[in-house]
Amino acid sequence: MKLHDIAIARSGDKGDRATLSIIVRDPARIPAVYPLLERVLTAERVREHYRGTVQGAVDRHLLPHLGAVHFVLHAALGGGVTRSLALDAHGKTLGAALLDITIDPDLGGSGSA
Repeated sequence: MKLHDIAIARSGDKGDRATLSIIVRDPARIPAVYPLLERVLTAERVREHYRGTVQGAVDRHLLPHLGAVHFVLHAALGGGVTRSLALDAHGKTLGAALLDITIDPDLGGSGSA
């Protein structure tokens, strides 16, 4: 299954850092879906997904009460909006790119995704 089947993404920027939140699509399904997001969306997996784009560390913040996993991608925007020649200097497409990954629903916690 694709991540976009169960989640949405919001992204933003601050200087050369991109922020990215993956949020359970249906709040009623947070108890069933959130454990899967927590399990498969590690900082390492996100860093590997953006290999070549993110030059710095990836920090992960768990927000179970919101059904979200939040990431801070350091050195991700080519120096920031005013310095970058990148087509997406704000990092708005980074969330859409992550939603396209394939995940194994059997890796989740309780309930089915």
